[in-house]
Amino acid sequence: MAPVSPLEQALHAARALVLADLVAAEVAEADVVSLVEDSVAQRRWWVEQWPDGAEFVAGLIAQDVQDALLERHGRWPLCPVCGHGDPHALDVEPELGPDPHWVCPKAGVKVAPVGGLADTVGGGEPSS
Repeated sequence: MAPVSPLEQALHAARALVLADLVAAEVAEADVVSLVEDSVAQRRWWVEQWPDGAEFVAGLIAQDVQDALLERHGRWPLCPVCGHGDPHALDVEPELGPDPHWVCPKAGVKVAPVGGLADTVGGGEPSS
């Protein structure tokens, strides 16, 4: 069996992080997991073209899934920090950089690293 390339390792790690956040939010149904798989397939080409971007792929996949969920299911992940006002989704920061985190755009605070929503209150469910 051939060793797994660093690019494939980065893609597998990113997939696992995003799936962990979906599981934490209890939204990892088959159709949602398919969104992750679609993003991984698309980002595979991207990271093959730009291998130095491998450390950015987790944040990009999280954003891809977030965008796809918004179109199909609603906002995700919902902010667990703000207990008042309209529910709002967290953002991924940096948009293109290493060590991506979920950040509350209203409070301006880091909530969790991508893959770490299980450590927050509930992880947030999609909401239209």
